[in-house]
Amino acid sequence: MYCSIIPPYLLRRLAAQHHEPRLQMAARAAKEALQHVKSFQASRAAPAPAAPPGLRQLTPGPPQRTVYDAKASEDLPGVLVRKEGEPATGDPAADEAYDGLGHTHRLYAEAFGRNSIDGNGLPLDATVHFGHLYDNAFWDGKQMVFGDGDGQVFTRFTASLSVIGHELAHGVTQHSAGLAYRNQAGALNESLSDVFGALVEQYVRQQSAAQASWLIGEGLFTDQVQGTALRSMKAPGTAYDDDVLGKDPQPDSMDGYVHTSADNGGVHLNSGIPNRAFCLVATTLGGNAWEAPGRIWYDTLTGGTLPASATFSAFAKATAASATELYGTGSPEHDAVVQAWETVKVKLQGAKR
Repeated sequence: MYCSIIPPYLLRRLAAQHHEPRLQMAARAAKEALQHVKSFQASRAAPAPAAPPGLRQLTPGPPQRTVYDAKASEDLPGVLVRKEGEPATGDPAADEAYDGLGHTHRLYAEAFGRNSIDGNGLPLDATVHFGHLYDNAFWDGKQMVFGDGDGQVFTRFTASLSVIGHELAHGVTQHSAGLAYRNQAGALNESLSDVFGALVEQYVRQQSAAQASWLIGEGLFTDQVQGTALRSMKAPGTAYDDDVLGKDPQPDSMDGYVHTSADNGGVHLNSGIPNRAFCLVATTLGGNAWEAPGRIWYDTLTGGTLPASATFSAFAKATAASATELYGTGSPEHDAVVQAWETVKVKLQGAKR
């Protein structure tokens, strides 16, 4: 289960700039990252085996973090640089990774009662300084891996807490619903990672839904890029508009749904639709998004009933059912969920208002 934060379409745009002298380094880095992504296509498309939800009952314990340094190689895990409880190293990437692992563990433990990524106290490992100017960060099914970026378009990938939370959430999905990484199920897989990546950031900052930026990957672009982040959950399609990277292509409703065979069926594109639905629920209800909205989405993901090939419609129906179970039919929470899916034009077959 290999899932990376940078969409292939962005890497392709950047790799095509090899004729521009000022972007040759970034283009070369993007080409290498794109080849790396392609090499994992087959394993990414397959659904991960979902573990029985009944195994998720252990009381959350403290995190067990380990950070390694690949020293610009692609050999994992690399050289050990920091273990749980040890002082900061002074290397920003290593220390940001260590802190990000801890912040993510704390959200799941305190907000959802989950014992680490797998629900059973999985140690959290990360490798920094992966590859030479590597333009990506990814969850490889066992650990986190972070590149340093090319320095022209992308900065180091540990700089964004939402990215760390996003990638670790792929591990949660892997150990719960096991959503396939293709078409609508894959877009849901990506969206759930954006949701929980945003919640990690909001939980650490103690931001309400109204205060939050709802940006994924804020801080990854250098000041040479006209853009604020990789994606906007609040307004998909508006995160960047750059002469090199182009305009953010995410749709914000089913009216703009992208039918494509690229990017495993548009998993990084169409995720904007369920992303906006979650943001609408959170902003409609107000308060903290990790409370009622986060609980509804978390229960839907980990409840054991979501099929690996779930469509948007099936997921929408499941969130409405979770809201009913948690808060009751006709509750503000249930109505907010139904209204959000209607706004992004995803049908909730069988859901009651």
